[in-house]
Amino acid sequence: MTIQYLLDFLSDLAKNNNREWFAENKNRYDICKTYFENISKQLILEIAAFDEDIKHVEAKDCVFRIYRDIRFSTDKTPYKTHFGVYIASAGGRKSQRGGYYLHLDPAGCFIAVGVWCPPPNILKALRQSVCDNIDELNEIRNEASFSTYFKTFFEEDKLKKVPAGFPRDFPEPELLKLKHYMVEHKLNDYILNAPDLVSRLGEIARAGYPLNKFLNYTVDEVI
Repeated sequence: MTIQYLLDFLSDLAKNNNREWFAENKNRYDICKTYFENISKQLILEIAAFDEDIKHVEAKDCVFRIYRDIRFSTDKTPYKTHFGVYIASAGGRKSQRGGYYLHLDPAGCFIAVGVWCPPPNILKALRQSVCDNIDELNEIRNEASFSTYFKTFFEEDKLKKVPAGFPRDFPEPELLKLKHYMVEHKLNDYILNAPDLVSRLGEIARAGYPLNKFLNYTVDEVI
């Protein structure tokens, strides 16, 4: 079993996103699902070696289902065309804490660290923490191992202006406009095909660990 086998399955699923095809290819899906769950379990162990919060996290709570919730969506295709796992304490994939996300997708694979789409009260608190502790955050961002893997924050849904209540003269206003405090590292074929893939993913996650510590200090005060 290889990453390429998994990506080939997902490519075929994207072209045949219907229940009949999925039923006919259920064996392929089961092989990929087991493979991805095993990667997730190994990655949890790698991360738990440096992040104690992850020591009691279980893969079954972190891996996302491939079945889409189509009840309120105009897109009625029944299946996701990627595999994803969010490794975080206090709820796994449902956690509001900063964690580690692995995304395998024929359109692009990546590993990410941080907080994705926090609710308004947590987002406001995180913005305030960034505002109050910008020197600490910049020290994290400028550290050699972090900056090797992570260049910028996710800018999806970013505000056009600094939100109300925050200083307009803040030295790094773009950081206050963010809706997600998460960074990503895209995974190339060299990493994806490496025999030590999971340890490489663990190394990238370790580089992002200080950001999660910074974010979770605030998240834990709010939740």
